[in-house]
Amino acid sequence: MAATSTCSANPLLVVFVVGAAKMAAGSEAPDSWYLALLGFAEHFRTSSPPKIRLCVHCLQAVFQFKPPQRVEARTHLQLGSVLYHHTKNCELARTHLEKAIPQFEDVKFEAASLLSEFYCQQNLVDSAKPLLRKAIQISQQTPYWHCRLLFQLAQLHTLEKDLVSACDLLGVGAEYARVVGSEYTRALFLLSKGMLLLMERKLSEVHPLLTLCGTIVENWQGNPIQKESLRVFFLVLQVTHYLDAGQVKSVKPCLKQLQQCIQTISTLHDDEILPTNPADLFHWLPKEHMCVLVYLVTVMHSMQAGYLEKAQKYTDKALMQLEKLKMLDSSPILSTFQVILLEHIIMCRLVTGHKATALQEISQVCQLCQQSPRLFANHAAQLHTLLGLYCISVNCMDNAEAQFTAALQMTTHQELWTFIVTNLASVYIREGNRQQELYGLLERINPDHNFPVSSHCLRAAAFYIRGLLSFFQGRYNEAKRFLRETLKMSNAEDLNRLTACSLVLLGHIFFVLGNHRESNNMVVPAMQLASKIPDMSVQLWSSALLKDLNKACGNTMDAHEAAQMHQNFSQQLLQDHIAACSLPEHNLISWTDGLPPVQFQPQNGPTTSLASLL
Repeated sequence: MAATSTCSANPLLVVFVVGAAKMAAGSEAPDSWYLALLGFAEHFRTSSPPKIRLCVHCLQAVFQFKPPQRVEARTHLQLGSVLYHHTKNCELARTHLEKAIPQFEDVKFEAASLLSEFYCQQNLVDSAKPLLRKAIQISQQTPYWHCRLLFQLAQLHTLEKDLVSACDLLGVGAEYARVVGSEYTRALFLLSKGMLLLMERKLSEVHPLLTLCGTIVENWQGNPIQKESLRVFFLVLQVTHYLDAGQVKSVKPCLKQLQQCIQTISTLHDDEILPTNPADLFHWLPKEHMCVLVYLVTVMHSMQAGYLEKAQKYTDKALMQLEKLKMLDSSPILSTFQVILLEHIIMCRLVTGHKATALQEISQVCQLCQQSPRLFANHAAQLHTLLGLYCISVNCMDNAEAQFTAALQMTTHQELWTFIVTNLASVYIREGNRQQELYGLLERINPDHNFPVSSHCLRAAAFYIRGLLSFFQGRYNEAKRFLRETLKMSNAEDLNRLTACSLVLLGHIFFVLGNHRESNNMVVPAMQLASKIPDMSVQLWSSALLKDLNKACGNTMDAHEAAQMHQNFSQQLLQDHIAACSLPEHNLISWTDGLPPVQFQPQNGPTTSLASLL
């Protein structure tokens, strides 16, 4: 048996343990030998480091005593569990778990649950599903296991992207929980279903379901931590729903409630009193995981709203908390949280002019994805999108196009697809020679007609892209119409970055048209807002425009001041540009297929044009 523990078995110690158990068998109650072996096994399992080989020997020794069938079944389950979790001896683990399944109720459901988990790990999903279905069918008189197995099969369908089947199972679970008098677990089933409906964009079903959940949560009287955890789950769904819709201002009351709720949870002590209803023996997430999740949605909000320093602050807090948790907890959800946090902070870095740091964090995401095929499958499109945004920031437009094209082939998520297409359109506008491809894209994200998603933010961005194209084509009145629509939408939901970009572009248009007063009225607030975000590209653009504007108006001192600001921004961006392009990770811009490369060859120096920065 290949064990993860490095200690070798000590035959004398094993003989001593078995001998002690036999003495107990001869002199104590009939089951004392079993308790002795079980105690030794648990001692070895929980030793530091764990002595798994000795633990397994103790459990195997149980069979020497010809134990009762129930004890034999329980021992097969325990051996299967230890071998599955702590060794690489998959076949032996499977054999023990299969022997436990036909036995007693308190063993067979746990064995079925663990064996199906084993099948999934071995990519034998088609073996796991019928096993779980059968266990669900015969467990209706055992509320805890019936609910747990329903959750497990729903999760399996979710991982397979079969959200319809998962929602059906969660609906069955909610009704069962209601029948057995567990409003708490009913709420968990319904909230889980709501989460999947949000993923499917079935908003007409989400709204009444969330309303029902809100009523159940508020009316349920039980363990305070369980109640608050339900409220966190409910509020997280509401906040993410608003953020998916790009409604950054509208979400603020819900986000504030969520932050207050997590503060309340952090002050509560876990009660050791178990619920009287066995169907209530569930929790959504540990308190520590919920704290990280609330940090995460706060970062998402700050990023969309353009409060990038706030996003940085909460990202630092969340990543610090994650590092502590990952030292003690190997839960895959922690790596997912870490990747999503990094994805958002990378976008912040690109906006604030820290491309080298962003590139190193992209490399960090690559490394996390290399460790988990499932994580990579779920985040490959986002990874290529981030590389595309990085390529734009260093003026590698051909690579940006390749990255966005690769990302589009990897996603079916409508919001992400729309975000990628919007950025790819900006690449084609800058290149200036891809009219046919550009108009094909713009037709698919037409903000005036059949826009593909309900996101307020993305629709406002689509108007901005139309305005940018009209500006480059010299159709200034049309550009002003699109940009004013962007401004109206951005102001309605506090989308600060889009507001700043629209103002400076409008200022540029008025400058070209010779309307210097109106140009100044646009550029000055654009500069103030860009400084507040802070957005280095908009600051660079605004300072250049202010320099030309003041020069044209004869304001020599103001023109000199603006020129100095422009020079400072240019130098900062240029130094960061050179630093980023000199990193070995810069070679990632050429990766468009398969797993990300493990090692990077260092660059001899920057190979990209700096013209767009200066």
